[in-house]
Amino acid sequence: MGTREELDVLLAIHSTPARRYLKSDPIPDETIRVILDAAIRGPSGGNQQGWGWIVVKDLEVKQEIQKFYLEGWERAYGYQKDEILNSTGQDGLGKRNFLSAEHLANNLAEAPVWVIPVLKNVNQSPRAGSSIYGAIQNLMLAARSFGIGSTLTTLYSAYEEEVKVILGLPSEYMTMALIPLGYPSKGRWSQPKRQPIEEVTHWEKWGQLKNT
Repeated sequence: MGTREELDVLLAIHSTPARRYLKSDPIPDETIRVILDAAIRGPSGGNQQGWGWIVVKDLEVKQEIQKFYLEGWERAYGYQKDEILNSTGQDGLGKRNFLSAEHLANNLAEAPVWVIPVLKNVNQSPRAGSSIYGAIQNLMLAARSFGIGSTLTTLYSAYEEEVKVILGLPSEYMTMALIPLGYPSKGRWSQPKRQPIEEVTHWEKWGQLKNT
C-alpha cells in the first residue's frame, strides 16, 4: 500500500484542490481499496446505499470514454478558449483553471485509475445525488492522504447511454461522476479559491448577510 499522511480533517479539506495534471504511475490496488472504504462511509439517504463504484484501469476502455469526454469539453468550454485566455477578468473558469482542465480533457485516459460512482434508480428522486456526492468527497479526501490527486467531472454525461454500454452498467443504474486518480505531476496541495463566506452566507433568511 502507498504511504499515507496523517492529516487533520480541516487541513485536508483546506488543501485538496482539483488536481488535473496527473502522472501515469500505477496506484496500488490496496490503496484504492482503502480510498473506497473511506468513500462508502459517506451519507446515503435512508442508508439504502444504492451505489456502486466502478474502478477502471483498462487503457482501451478509458480511451473510448475519453472521446465522449472531449466532445463534452469542447461544447462546454473548449470553444471559448481564445476568449478565456485573452480575458483580463477573474470570473468563470479563468486562464489557469482552463489550461489545467484542457490538459485533463486531452490526457484523461493517462490517469492510472478512474473511479466511476453509480447510483440505482436515480430518476426516482431529483435529489438523488445527495446520496453519493458526500461519499465522493470522502473518496477525494482519502486520496489526498496518500498524495493522490483527483477531480470530479461529468463532461462525458451527454453520452450516458454509450458509457453505460461500455461499462456493462445495468439500466437501473446511472453514472454520477468520473473521478480520475493519479499522483500529481504539476501543481501543489493548496487551498481552493472560493468567495468569502461573508458574501455567500445568509443568516435566518435570504439576503441577510450579517448575523445581527
